[in-house]
Amino acid sequence: MKLLYLSAHSILEFDEVKLFTEMGIDVFSMGAYANPNAPVDIKRPGFTANPHEHLNAVAIQCSKDNIHPELIEWADVIMVMHVPDWITKNWEQIKKKKVVWRSIGQSIPDIESQLALPHSQGLKLVRYSPAESNIPGFIGQDTIIRFYKDPEEFKDCNGTISKVITVSQSMKKRSYWCHFKDFDTITVGFNRVVFGPNNEDIDYSGGLLSFEDLKKAYQDNRVYFYTGTYPASYTLNFIEAMMTGIPVVAIGPKRANIELWKGMNTYEVHQIIKHGENGFCSDDFDELRGNVDYLLSNPDKGKEIGERGRQTAIELFGKETVKKQWEDFFKTL
Repeated sequence: MKLLYLSAHSILEFDEVKLFTEMGIDVFSMGAYANPNAPVDIKRPGFTANPHEHLNAVAIQCSKDNIHPELIEWADVIMVMHVPDWITKNWEQIKKKKVVWRSIGQSIPDIESQLALPHSQGLKLVRYSPAESNIPGFIGQDTIIRFYKDPEEFKDCNGTISKVITVSQSMKKRSYWCHFKDFDTITVGFNRVVFGPNNEDIDYSGGLLSFEDLKKAYQDNRVYFYTGTYPASYTLNFIEAMMTGIPVVAIGPKRANIELWKGMNTYEVHQIIKHGENGFCSDDFDELRGNVDYLLSNPDKGKEIGERGRQTAIELFGKETVKKQWEDFFKTL
């Protein structure tokens, strides 16, 4: 199978293009991994796959809003990550192919309405969370396939550093969406770090880490505090932290669902975390501060909770589970 992949998020692109390549699919990505051996994005490494030099040369002559006919002709399947314009503006040219829209947790009512007509004409919808059914105007789904991480890569948490961390980009600048004020208020007085790019306006920023250093940060630190990114049901850093085994403390749905769109309750973390068992999740500031303090002060109990969280993450987001779901889905096209 030849798969043309249109990317809107380089880290998810790394995960999925790598997985599809390992599955034996011939993938060409219009994104950071157009040449997977030498990606243009430095947040994740390259990997061995067909570089498709000719297709790359064609792709740089067009945009995702106006895909070159040669790319369309090459593909058996066209997968579009999130952006509805890439489907609607190309629909008449691409609808003769198998076309898949892959959600990434940023769908809103307007996106649902934009995709309604293509969906009625054969567009397949792959959702990343069951909570997306709460989007007002939800137009349905053909399957749910979650994001994944490899448990052989994200593992071995030791919690030797008594520190509470989170990972986010531009967290203070995007405070409304990323709930920076919640993180700042709940963790004040604790040893804390925000990792990620464009956080220079936070006086406890740890900056952008390499991929290897990021994995080490999940391993070495004692608590991960999760605030999410509205309207996402969950994010990749949540999976990475939970799968590594660092115990997660997360805000609850009343804080996470900011109701910018009425009734759009798409946050799912409180349904994944069983409070006090495989992590902590609450809307109460004092309780959350108590959870952080407890984990910082009781590393052995934190390891137990973190290990239960890791098992939950493997069950929901493990590479082999998600790989099987993609295999089953592709068989239906």
